[in-house]
Amino acid sequence: MEPKTCVVTGASRGIGRGIAERFGEAGCSVAVNYHSSIDAAQDVVETVEDAGGQAIAVQADVTDLDQVEVMYEDVDEAFGSIDVLVNNAGINQDVFFSNMTYEQWGAVLDVHLDGAFNCTQTFYDDIVDAESGRLINISSIVAKGGNLGQANYATAKAGIFGFTRTLAHELAREGSTANCVAPGFIETSMVTDLPEEIIEQVREDTPLGRIGAVEEVADVVAFLASERSSFITGEVIDVNGGMDL
Repeated sequence: MEPKTCVVTGASRGIGRGIAERFGEAGCSVAVNYHSSIDAAQDVVETVEDAGGQAIAVQADVTDLDQVEVMYEDVDEAFGSIDVLVNNAGINQDVFFSNMTYEQWGAVLDVHLDGAFNCTQTFYDDIVDAESGRLINISSIVAKGGNLGQANYATAKAGIFGFTRTLAHELAREGSTANCVAPGFIETSMVTDLPEEIIEQVREDTPLGRIGAVEEVADVVAFLASERSSFITGEVIDVNGGMDL
């Protein structure tokens, strides 16, 4: 991947952190968005810079358009226009649907869907004006098959599919692309905090027989952000060890 200017939301931990660090290895300028964990975000900034990139930590609750617009100003001041936006920020509030409150439903949809809208709308002109603009949205295998206790999460992540494919049509007129990455079970706290018997069942249900690594998702994102992906748009790329075969 050649150096680009990138924004990664929810980049202080997990998959977002891995993506930011992978961009740093490519010499990119990276805006590390975080919601509340400034220390973790600064740690990512240091890692990106140690790898050869440039980075800043930018705080914003992606559900708040005013905060996202301030984030845009901070990024523009530091790096100028961006080339790549990765909508990764997300939360989960897992509970069986019969016990799910409207607040739990709405909170998850707000972060995943309203957050993607706010960030994409705010950085849209930069992506359009970039020589090879890239919009990359992070979804989940759960969007395809559903999952017990995750009606809100699965719905939000499935909505990302339609959002990506529609934006792909619209951005194509300007030569920019929009794609989606749908990870399976990856070694993040969301998975590693599960009971061991559930993790073992996941391994058994995955044809490759293991949990995925964050770096394996980040490498796919880096490819989609690169010039080598210039004829790929509107796609959902699975990174799940064959789990939905």
